[in-house]
Amino acid sequence: MPDNVELLKAKEIDEPIAKSLKMKLVELTPGYAKIKMTLAPEHLNFNGMVFGGVVMAIADQAFAYASNSLVMPSIAAQFSINLISGASVGDELTAEGRVLKSGRRIGVTEMTVTNQAGKLIAKATGTTVVTGG
Repeated sequence: MPDNVELLKAKEIDEPIAKSLKMKLVELTPGYAKIKMTLAPEHLNFNGMVFGGVVMAIADQAFAYASNSLVMPSIAAQFSINLISGASVGDELTAEGRVLKSGRRIGVTEMTVTNQAGKLIAKATGTTVVTGG
């Protein structure tokens, strides 16, 4: 099984979505990724709450790095998230992705999003399909 960790670490430097949302890859090993970002006022929705799509974005980033660290390119085919607790401006979110299964055609990854106090913000799962590359 190839180790794509170094290649992904190099790609992270210029990744447009990570730069836009100020997400940072802080740990990457085969089958595991940890991403951090600090929530800012621009992450609020019209109700003054952190937009769920931002929480999903950091979980998706952990999903992408974890799954592609084992088989690349792995493309998301399914993503499901449960938003468990609210987050606030100034919170530092940490998303962790752990590959549960990495096969020749399908992969399954589990993600958690917590804040700086360890409070669970969201739990997600994702399925990837391996493309021809």
